[in-house]
Amino acid sequence: MPVLVSAETDERAALLQFVEAQRGALRRAVGGLTEEQASSRPTVSELSVAGLLKHCAEMESNWVRVILAGRPSLRERDQSNWGDSFRLVDGETIADTLAFYDAVATETTEIITALPNLDVEVPLPKAPWFPEGSRRSARWILLHLVEEVARHAGHADILRESVDGATAFALLGW
Repeated sequence: MPVLVSAETDERAALLQFVEAQRGALRRAVGGLTEEQASSRPTVSELSVAGLLKHCAEMESNWVRVILAGRPSLRERDQSNWGDSFRLVDGETIADTLAFYDAVATETTEIITALPNLDVEVPLPKAPWFPEGSRRSARWILLHLVEEVARHAGHADILRESVDGATAFALLGW
């Protein structure tokens, strides 16, 4: 546990802080890397630190902006371009991806803060991985974001250490 989230807060703020703590782990994982290093795949996996950063930004935007708030997608994905959500393409840079993630984070806070409560439920879109007629609350979506971003932050830690030996604690300056 490299960072400690504040204990003196309400549920909504706490969940947003936990999401932000995991975003921070991803941001630190790309910090100081060259574009080439951040996009490298140092293991047998197809994953890169930059790709994980991009994927988490797009995933968060999809859950909060599209599913929860009903706004149009910022980056449409389907089977033909799904893989592009895990890698930088078409001149994308780490700086661009970080700026996109910052904008997503700001929008997430705006949307979540505007909700009357975290019990607000929305239908999940039609997809093979969602049971027909599924619904989820804003609370569930925030918990899922913590889970998903933390999972990928852990992947990013391993990839970063494979690229240049830096560990999560070292990236915090410890």
